[in-house]
Amino acid sequence: MSGQDAPSLPRGAGLERGRAARGVGLIGLLLALVLLVALSVTVGTRDVAWADILAAVSGRTETIGQAAVAVRVPRTVLAVLAGAALAMAGGLMQGVTRNPLADPGILGVNAGASLAVVVGVAWFNITSAEAYLWSALFGAGFATLFVYRVGSLGAGGATPLKLTLAGAATSVACASLVIAVVLPRNDIAGGIQSWQIGGVAGATFDRIVPILPVLAAGFVIGLACARKLNSLALGDDLAAGLGENVAVARIVASLAAVFLCGGTTALCGPIGFLGLVVPHLCRLLVGVDYRWLLPFSALAGACLLLASDVAGRIVARPGEIEVSIITALIGAPFFIWIVRRQRVREL
Repeated sequence: MSGQDAPSLPRGAGLERGRAARGVGLIGLLLALVLLVALSVTVGTRDVAWADILAAVSGRTETIGQAAVAVRVPRTVLAVLAGAALAMAGGLMQGVTRNPLADPGILGVNAGASLAVVVGVAWFNITSAEAYLWSALFGAGFATLFVYRVGSLGAGGATPLKLTLAGAATSVACASLVIAVVLPRNDIAGGIQSWQIGGVAGATFDRIVPILPVLAAGFVIGLACARKLNSLALGDDLAAGLGENVAVARIVASLAAVFLCGGTTALCGPIGFLGLVVPHLCRLLVGVDYRWLLPFSALAGACLLLASDVAGRIVARPGEIEVSIITALIGAPFFIWIVRRQRVREL
């Protein structure tokens, strides 16, 4: 045998094989989502017969079992939307800041949205889904600007470490202000505390529908920013050299993340760690190309939140564990693992 190297596949063939593998992975996630949706509708604190499930899906609520399934349907829809939105928002934030620790919860965005909603409830007596939405969007946007501004101070600009510290400080400050606002208001304390835990129980289509345009705008703008995020990943100087307006790219991608975080927090309350865990896992599967990473993150986030919600109904029967507690149990060790890897300078 000659000393020549063995022939390798052409580069184009390798790329095609990579796209095919990603396509198969995307289909697999879709199938997993369908399975989890079926589980979410059928599994709960109450056992329901298949006859009641079929009747409830067709719109009937004549028995307790049918009524239970009818309640689970909007809850399932909200879990899919919230999981996809938070996971994509995490991916967008990680791309904008080139910070592997970026997450709506860790960077204080959820806390800012929560504070704005609590202030709206306590001082302005807001009750409608639309009022919750606009309050949450304002709070999320303000927190995003504040954290990025504080994290940009000093030498080196907005480094991952400074952004993380600024986000943590903002989260603590907002949590303290929430307590200060709610403490003298016993009339709203119970409802606010329940909402602040974060979950999808009690969802109704009447409250979901007003949020859909904002979430849809967030998803569309976020996906449209994929190529811009790919350029930003090369560094600001090289991105600018390629003709990318770095400031505009960051603003537009951040706006999409604010839409997704604000809309989700208005409905569910703050749910942490989902935007941190899911993009990292998807990056291991599909690489750093945001054209694939963002849709994978959205589907995987919907799957993870649905699975967490179903698990929360099963492990504490006849009670329930809120989905935010399940995601925290998953996300906290994952966060520690990322920090211990000591690769937090940039993506």
